[in-house]
Amino acid sequence: MTTVIVDYNSGNIHSAEKSFQRMADEVDAGTVIVSSDPEVVRKADRIVLPGVGAFADCRQGLASYDGLFEAIEERVLHGGVPFLGICVGMQMMATMGREHGQNTQGFDWVSGEVVEMQPNDPELKVPHMGWNELEIRVQHPLFDGISTGDHAYFVHSYHLAPSDPAHLMATVDYGGPVTAMVALDNMVGTQFHPEKSQKTGLQLIANFLHWKP
Repeated sequence: MTTVIVDYNSGNIHSAEKSFQRMADEVDAGTVIVSSDPEVVRKADRIVLPGVGAFADCRQGLASYDGLFEAIEERVLHGGVPFLGICVGMQMMATMGREHGQNTQGFDWVSGEVVEMQPNDPELKVPHMGWNELEIRVQHPLFDGISTGDHAYFVHSYHLAPSDPAHLMATVDYGGPVTAMVALDNMVGTQFHPEKSQKTGLQLIANFLHWKP
């Protein structure tokens, strides 16, 4: 089995590769490959899309690799392989990103918009940076061994507001509910960084590597 972490110069690739390969070795889940080659993506058994920075920049960065998004979409939507979007990789699953007054088309895999966080407590700073407690709203196979109250690591100013609440798997409280994880069919997105979330993140990665939607 091969898990491909998509490299399009917009993610924390080294940290993600290290964590995913560690868990692949521990749970006997095959090989982890970092690649921007559409042909490698088309052969993937699982796909991970990281993303760090601005929504529009990540979307443009992905589009700059000829045929890469098309290969991802073909494998995920038509091939049904498990997909994990991380941080902006998750946000791009939405219909639209509304960042800094700019509207940027997303993948439209999960209906919704990426909007600025607006904590109801003026003492809370944006970006939301650091550890926060997950509140699991819908039990999902990627949460096996993970409970409400477990901590995950966040760095972001925007979050995905799904149109259908059934797609919202978990939130955190940061002056109000903030999306932590969405899921639909064979697709999952985490706003937090599992590769930086220690025990919680490694458990989620291990679950993803054995997940059969």
